[in-house]
Amino acid sequence: MTKQIPIATLHPIIRMLSDEQIQAIHHTSLDVLSRTGIVMKNESARQLLLDAGAWESEGRIKIPEHLVMDAIVSAPPRIPMYNRLGELTMPLEAGKVFFGPGSDCIFTIDLETGKRRKATAEDIRRFAHLCDGLNQMDFTMSMGNPSDVPPLDIYVHEFIGMVRGSVKPAVYTANNREDMEDIYHIACAVAGGETELREKPFLMLYAESISPLLYPDESVDKLLFCAEKGLPVTYPPSPNTGGGGPITLAGALALGNAECLVGLVLTQLVRRGTPYLYGMNTAALDMKSAIVSYGAPEWPTGMAAWADIARYYDLPIWGAAGATDSKVMDAQAGIEATVSIMTAFLSRCNLVHDVGYIEYGTTSSMEMLVIADEIIRDVRFIMGGVEVSERTLAREAIHQVTPGAGFLADDHTLDNWKWAQWRPALIDRMRYDRWVKKGSKDMTVRATARAREILAGHEVPPLPEEAEKVIAEVIKTRESR
Repeated sequence: MTKQIPIATLHPIIRMLSDEQIQAIHHTSLDVLSRTGIVMKNESARQLLLDAGAWESEGRIKIPEHLVMDAIVSAPPRIPMYNRLGELTMPLEAGKVFFGPGSDCIFTIDLETGKRRKATAEDIRRFAHLCDGLNQMDFTMSMGNPSDVPPLDIYVHEFIGMVRGSVKPAVYTANNREDMEDIYHIACAVAGGETELREKPFLMLYAESISPLLYPDESVDKLLFCAEKGLPVTYPPSPNTGGGGPITLAGALALGNAECLVGLVLTQLVRRGTPYLYGMNTAALDMKSAIVSYGAPEWPTGMAAWADIARYYDLPIWGAAGATDSKVMDAQAGIEATVSIMTAFLSRCNLVHDVGYIEYGTTSSMEMLVIADEIIRDVRFIMGGVEVSERTLAREAIHQVTPGAGFLADDHTLDNWKWAQWRPALIDRMRYDRWVKKGSKDMTVRATARAREILAGHEVPPLPEEAEKVIAEVIKTRESR
């Protein structure tokens, strides 16, 4: 009898930086913080840093190494994210990769007309609804700034649209502390209370400093709010090469790392153990068009590099993928989305946003989101590696086969084909005649149909009555102002 010896599956991963390169970037970042310093516009944060041992020189706050290293040690290596039903669905921890859309696009591609237009509050809810029905979308983001609500209220309306449209975790943005307080009030009502929300958080703030080295008052205030409440936050800077960061990727990484570590230090000074998602954005400022390119290879290359740095710090990792600079669903969109999604998987980023962006982050597209969902399914199969076991080695099936006859009708095939092969949901494999008979539909047409099907048929559990009551109160109060 053959001894059953299970052999562990190897899950592929890439490293972009050597240990020596990580150390060089780390020490350069420490030098930036202690010698160059930052401009801090938030007085509370400024005083926090000074009281903890930082010092001020020529209008800049200089941060010593020991503050940075203490913050790295105190931050948790894992962030458990729940859905709004209280179920653990997105544990941000080593080896786990989760995908979702982006935020704050000005325009969207209308699913019914195919025309580019300004985003609305209903678009936010519909994008969340679509994400709820797409199996590879693990969280929601707004995907737009609604043009049909008061400008000072857009982020609160975005959050309302996300939680109404999906039960999945929400990564949200906000304008100021007033927004944060209203969003927190709504979130507590959804979760059942402040304690319940802290124990099972379903939301994460996404805020940014301004590269290089500027920390605006309201941006930092949002960060401090989350730390006070003990809620997860990500604070990735955008040292885009040639723009907010040096033209060289190594320089951008050193700067971005320093800037991200400032956010980490602040959260840990307010509340040790505040969940903090590490990362940055290293898109290229195109020297010809002056756009910040979402499809440039600098971004996924930088992402793989900062993932190496995050693992060195033992922190969960922020990422970006599934976006394109193309204005339409074409070959360029597929190329750029696939390269970035593959890199996100290979570098094992934990939370990967911006899926569904087109036109360098200016426009959202439901079709792009659906197509990227299929790309993620495809790449996820590859990232699963190869199972080598008695079941998969097919020893007896090979022994019994008639030479030249094949395995189509073999019992081993019949028992295992449903899981052993990847099956497309959107990609076409029909024979030509059947494809013509079915309408000769290309990928974009099929994606449009799939999005409409989900929006028409997928049901999302409603919010609790108490949450809807709080939402009505928040909107009424804002309108009265």
